[in-house]
Amino acid sequence: MIKPKVLILSGYGLNCEDETKYAFELAGGQGQIVHINDLIKNKRLLDDFQIMAIPGGFAYGDDTGSGNAYGLKLRNHLWENISKFVTKDKLVIGICNGFQVLVNLGLVPALNKKYGERQVALLPNESTRYTTGWFDFKVISDTPWLAGIKEISLPIAHGEGKFFANKEVLNEINKKNLVVLKYSNINPTGTLENIAGITDESKRIFGLMPHPERAMFFTQLPNWPLLKEKLLRDGEKFPKFGPGLQIFKNGVNYFK
Repeated sequence: MIKPKVLILSGYGLNCEDETKYAFELAGGQGQIVHINDLIKNKRLLDDFQIMAIPGGFAYGDDTGSGNAYGLKLRNHLWENISKFVTKDKLVIGICNGFQVLVNLGLVPALNKKYGERQVALLPNESTRYTTGWFDFKVISDTPWLAGIKEISLPIAHGEGKFFANKEVLNEINKKNLVVLKYSNINPTGTLENIAGITDESKRIFGLMPHPERAMFFTQLPNWPLLKEKLLRDGEKFPKFGPGLQIFKNGVNYFK
């Protein structure tokens, strides 16, 4: 079987590209980290990939708003190529800072297929603090990225994850079931309606604030020693992988 090729963007403060590449390759894909400047020099390179991933980090130091400057660089130099990419049967994922880039670039929610039009925002957390920790999430709508997942525990690490949309846009997003991931019980950022992840109308472009690449392995879980003891005492096998890997597997399996 030919492995789907995954382009993982890098440059100017994105700093989770190695982990994201590793996750996709562990899931059965073929990852390649490409600096945004190299992609600008060879724009047609994007055509060689089935998946585009924008990983987490602090692009341009978030100085002009999280994901804003990186989104503008993509828009100014690669918009025609990205527009063609997203209208084909391909997948896009933006994780944390990558989600912020997708929002600023207008790739999600892209209501009525208005790609390139910014319709929502990810604002500073209500606490005004950078927030980290593991939280429980529930899947409330379908997307290939979350196939077979109903609930999942993942870590967050961001200062601007408070989802916001005006009433009209939020109503249409909900009507079209574009909110796919919500905090289950604790809302650590004040995000509107507990929203943690959305898609475009095709459901193939997925932006989420938590970091699945930081939950690839069982031993990354914060309570893994306790879980290990319980499993061993019950005579069950000690698992190797964590919950986050399934999201990457789903992306890869989409092309099988």
